[in-house]
Amino acid sequence: MDKNMGTILFLGVLKNFLKNSAVLFILLYFCLFNLAYAEELLNWQDCIKETAKNNPDLIAAQEEVKQSEASKNITASTLYPQVDANLNAATSRNSSGNGTGKTIGDSYSYGVTGSQLIFDGTKTINNVKAADETVKAFKQNYKFTSSTVRFKLRGAFIDLLTTQESLRITQEIFDIRRSNLELITLRYQSGLEHRGALLTAEADLADAQYLISQAKRNLEVAQRNLTKEMGRTRLEPLVAKGDFVVKEQVREKPDFETIVNNNPSLLQIIAQKRSATYSLKSAYANFSPTLTGLAGADKAGTHWNPRGDEWNLGLTLSMPIFEGGLRFAQVSQARALLNQLKENERSTRDGLVLTLEQTWAILQDALENVDVQYKNLLATQERSKIAQAQYSIGLISFDNWTIIEDNLVQAKRAYLAIQSAALLAEANWIQAKGETLEYD
Repeated sequence: MDKNMGTILFLGVLKNFLKNSAVLFILLYFCLFNLAYAEELLNWQDCIKETAKNNPDLIAAQEEVKQSEASKNITASTLYPQVDANLNAATSRNSSGNGTGKTIGDSYSYGVTGSQLIFDGTKTINNVKAADETVKAFKQNYKFTSSTVRFKLRGAFIDLLTTQESLRITQEIFDIRRSNLELITLRYQSGLEHRGALLTAEADLADAQYLISQAKRNLEVAQRNLTKEMGRTRLEPLVAKGDFVVKEQVREKPDFETIVNNNPSLLQIIAQKRSATYSLKSAYANFSPTLTGLAGADKAGTHWNPRGDEWNLGLTLSMPIFEGGLRFAQVSQARALLNQLKENERSTRDGLVLTLEQTWAILQDALENVDVQYKNLLATQERSKIAQAQYSIGLISFDNWTIIEDNLVQAKRAYLAIQSAALLAEANWIQAKGETLEYD
């Protein structure tokens, strides 16, 4: 009896151990599963902040600004005294025919020399001013890059948002198709529906299943696109958190000419034109003489530490006389560049005004179309409810009912598409204004 009781207790303990182990295994599995497939939830502001720090195009544009600032400092450095230090040590030796040599003497010297530009016909000053305008141009180029990055990021965010909603709608459509197939199967089995209707319902369900698979693949592509625009180096599961509400609902026609004046594309051209103006003045200054002051102090001798003092002080005046037409060609080149940039400014301004007009009109069309498609969706949903009830009791034929169901599917997709198009139209309008990431 004791032996049997011991066996029973052992089996009971083993059973509980296995049961608990199974529970632990299941819990561990789900924890690991959730960790592996956890999706990061990001709203629009989250994407903006991360992109501002990590986007490679923005970082490259920032470095271009730094390069232009360094170039300006290099140009301006010639306005300041140029001081050099020197140290020399030398020995002299002659050689005789028998291969022996004799030292003639040693020499040592050290000192400083300096020069200061006094006058060059404002050439250097104009070069510095031109470099300063070039810095401004690169800063506007950074803003233009920021505007472009914002548009691409917004497009990627909208794409992910749309794909997520498309997957949800596709799953709803799948549920509708499955419910329809169940209803048609019952009617077919009861002899109230023909085989063609059953096969059509099965085909519709298969199509809905295919669309779900397609939407899942599109979701991964959209996640990859958003990851790229934010500057991440690897793909991670993302979920876009947002809605399809257009905030830039500019119903009244704005003053496009005023908006254009703040566009970075135009301001960049204007800065380049001003830089070219100073470069032209610098080219004219090439015909002026250049006056430079020189000074130096040295110690020299045949032994270290040299004791002999030497110093010099003077002026150098140089004047171009003939260089084969070099300076005339430089003036001609600078004048042509200035004229080109003037025309580029006019062309850019006109193009930006036109783009603003076009994007504003497209935005208005999209906003009105959203309202129309929403009403159409409501009507289609109501018709579908009525038609399904009528079909279930035999008041309408399968052909009429399936047309109404197909219209509901198309209406759901059309409404999502126009909502997405409205958000993209808003993004285009904001980019046309030249707004940057800081706009949000």
